[in-house]
Amino acid sequence: MITTQTLLDFFKETRAHTETICAPLQTEDYVVQPIVDVSPPKWHLGHTTWFFEEFILKHHKSGYTLFSDDFAFVFNSYYESIGKRVVRTDRGNLSRPTVAQVYAYRNYVTEALVELLEVGINEEITKLLTIGIHHEKQHQELLLTDIKYILGNNPLMPTYDNAFSEGTIESQSQEWITITEGVYEIGYQGTDFCYDNELGRHKVYLHDFQISNKLVTNEEFIAFIEAGGYQETLMWHAEGWDWVQTQKITAPLYWHRINNEWHHYTFKGLQKIDPKAPLSHISYYEAFAFAQWKEMRLPTEFEWEAAQAHFNWGQRWEWTESAYLPYPGYTKAPGALGEYNGKFMVNQKVLRGGSVTTSNNHTRATYRNFFQTGVRWQFTGLRLVK
Repeated sequence: MITTQTLLDFFKETRAHTETICAPLQTEDYVVQPIVDVSPPKWHLGHTTWFFEEFILKHHKSGYTLFSDDFAFVFNSYYESIGKRVVRTDRGNLSRPTVAQVYAYRNYVTEALVELLEVGINEEITKLLTIGIHHEKQHQELLLTDIKYILGNNPLMPTYDNAFSEGTIESQSQEWITITEGVYEIGYQGTDFCYDNELGRHKVYLHDFQISNKLVTNEEFIAFIEAGGYQETLMWHAEGWDWVQTQKITAPLYWHRINNEWHHYTFKGLQKIDPKAPLSHISYYEAFAFAQWKEMRLPTEFEWEAAQAHFNWGQRWEWTESAYLPYPGYTKAPGALGEYNGKFMVNQKVLRGGSVTTSNNHTRATYRNFFQTGVRWQFTGLRLVK
């Protein structure tokens, strides 16, 4: 059973880490929104704060006064049942509230929650606070990947942080792990925190398959490019082929061909690509096409979960062949929190694992991430199955 002090420490650490992520930014960086998928850093800071204010402080702290009557409109994300909000595409138009005001808002809400925790909390508040902490950890990952997109699409390609590693080479020899045919249990089992989309635990039947102990590398994907993979229509889904043609896609996101050498934008600025490093920033379409080219396939999310104990994971979110759907017996939480996961279970693919931008103490083997098939700004890669 988690103690109030442990939860308090976890909360403080999480709040502080978000601001550590923003420390290398200049004020001008906080407002930029290059595309709809990317939110300005200032908005992340405000939204994660609003979440605690809306779901906990408004209802559970006696005498609590809102920091601003306008902030719910500005920092609500997609909770339709709570009220009106700024359209997502317009988040980058918000020069006000200022960065200083948003940090003041964070301090105000953090201090109020610390006061509430120090008085003592019940089981309901404990559950809400735990969700709020992990919600902020999700936004820490989004914040980092959004910062990379903001800076990586600046023509100067500025450095974010020279100390930030985007992954290490998997030095183990290539092996194919055999998973035997049979019935496997899928989903979270335990008493620690998990999201509702990891429940309920259920059985699936899997046929024999082999899964790679390594992620696909840059070197392997360069071979796909040089073999004309982006020009070969038979490797692609019809929708993926249309995406390639319409968007004029010729390489993963952030890749640049300079003097006949591949470079990519990283948190350290523009760097030569390390051929042995794990591939990143590809769409589901590209992952599927590459697997077709190799005459293999992507794992289903159930195959991935059944096999994950046999390989290292966590450097890249790994595309799977599974649609993001509810597990048997899934029920949404009541009220606005029911909008957290269930409303997105349509037209998305599941990713498994985690990435170099995933916060500590957040992901697990049953964690289900999900994105649309054409997005690439997250640290997405792939692992092959045959």
